[in-house]
Amino acid sequence: MAGTLNIALTQQFDIDGNPLAGALLYFYQAGTVATPQNAYQDFGLTLPLPNPLATDQFGRIPMFYLADGQIHVRLTDSTGVVIFDYATMQVIGPSSGGGGGGGGGVDPTTIAATGDFKWRPTSETLSGWVKANSTTIGSATSGASQRANADTQNLFVYLWSNFSNAHCPVSGGRGATALADFQANKTIGLPDLRAKVPAGLDDMGTTAAGIIQGSNVTSGNGDGPTTPGASGGEANHTLTTNEAPQGLHSLSDPGHSHTPPSGGAFLIGNAGFNPGFAGANLYAPTEEVGNTSQNSTNISLTDHAGGGAHNTMQPFTLGTYYIKL
Repeated sequence: MAGTLNIALTQQFDIDGNPLAGALLYFYQAGTVATPQNAYQDFGLTLPLPNPLATDQFGRIPMFYLADGQIHVRLTDSTGVVIFDYATMQVIGPSSGGGGGGGGGVDPTTIAATGDFKWRPTSETLSGWVKANSTTIGSATSGASQRANADTQNLFVYLWSNFSNAHCPVSGGRGATALADFQANKTIGLPDLRAKVPAGLDDMGTTAAGIIQGSNVTSGNGDGPTTPGASGGEANHTLTTNEAPQGLHSLSDPGHSHTPPSGGAFLIGNAGFNPGFAGANLYAPTEEVGNTSQNSTNISLTDHAGGGAHNTMQPFTLGTYYIKL
């Protein structure tokens, strides 16, 4: 079931009575301090809204709907100064018993959370998601290359907290906290999954499997098989000499000579048959030699042409990886 909070469509003001234009309303799971929970445009809870939800130029909070139950909400001004923070607010609306809020609701573990990845065989732009393509995100005035908007704060904090600066660099270097860097209008780089296939860490929280070798990881920065965000491999490879299959042979032909039987000699010169006489008359030999002269066999071995790179890629379909804001 769905409901809302009594702050929907209300106008918010600063201490001087000025409308809080661009204020940010965050929705978190009750009992947590920073685990996002979706708000929706429709009562059927099928069209997610950005999180945080920004007020308009008059400081008015847009209409929103939430899953039945309790929720943690926080409102900050456009610079991140907290206006209010309620760890538990009751969602007002019908419940399964026909009364007010309370009871069950949408299981938050079944809803996409900040930092979740998904893949589509397209290159479209998705509301509430950014592409994992090494571009940057940040606040509305950060100058980020993919998305400069207040709704990137949760993902900014997530990346800052879970990836090293080598993998998700912060412009100007990292400061004291992720929130401080976001409010300072810095940008952060998104993970780069262009032309890459995801693979599990070699350890994934237990003993390393030993399948991915250190030499397979090519992203540098001291990365190894158990470094989150590390990358490696290659699409095409040229074999080195040590990688050639066993059984290839070389040919050496220095020439050879023949040696007569022990104690004998080869006869050369006029020895042979004389067909003009009856009988087998032999001419006397004119010279005896020990060995024949050295000669080549005239055998050669020709290598086939090669040395080019070969394809090492499995069959694939191209698409886009997205990260949830």
